[in-house]
Amino acid sequence: MTMTKLIRCACAIGAWTLLTPFAVIAEAQEAPDAMVKRVSQDMITTIKSDPLIQAGNEARIREVIEVKLIPHFDFMRMTALAMGKNWRTATPEQQKRLSDEFKTLLVRTYSSALTKYRDETIDYKPLRTSPADTDVTVRTVVMKTGGQPIQMDYSLTKAADGWKVFDVVISGVSLVTNYRDEFNEQIKNGGVDGLIKTLSDRNKGVAAK
Repeated sequence: MTMTKLIRCACAIGAWTLLTPFAVIAEAQEAPDAMVKRVSQDMITTIKSDPLIQAGNEARIREVIEVKLIPHFDFMRMTALAMGKNWRTATPEQQKRLSDEFKTLLVRTYSSALTKYRDETIDYKPLRTSPADTDVTVRTVVMKTGGQPIQMDYSLTKAADGWKVFDVVISGVSLVTNYRDEFNEQIKNGGVDGLIKTLSDRNKGVAAK
């Protein structure tokens, strides 16, 4: 992935993080937009009040992400979206390893993006849905003083234990499928195991730094 694309993903994931559930505090029946709005405000409060986060301590940021946010992501579905048609060629074991490595990649990108959060505000758009819907889109606009508003749409799926985020679309571009070309190229050159190794090596390299 080029540096430009990585920065774009980092910024996108940073905004996504602000709108991701903070803890298992909502009932499964709660409307997804109400849940997103309520818990995102909790997350913003944490970011602004935690001195370690404000100081850019990535270990603390990763701790918050791992404990508070990760349980509310559907990483298996996210990885399947990023893989596209190649997902079906992977064995269950490979699918799990891919999901784990993709999760690690995104968590580390979250960590970098979250240190840059300062004064963004969020405008939540009305959600039109029905009780029978299992997939919904929560639409928001992120506004920063002196900057242009950014349209961000959050895709959630209804699981047995509540709503899970599986994608975010920034100004019409899917964050998850933005990885698809890269993943396809890696699989073309080295197969599914080659992609797993590439992600693993990248994660180890970032961890070493």
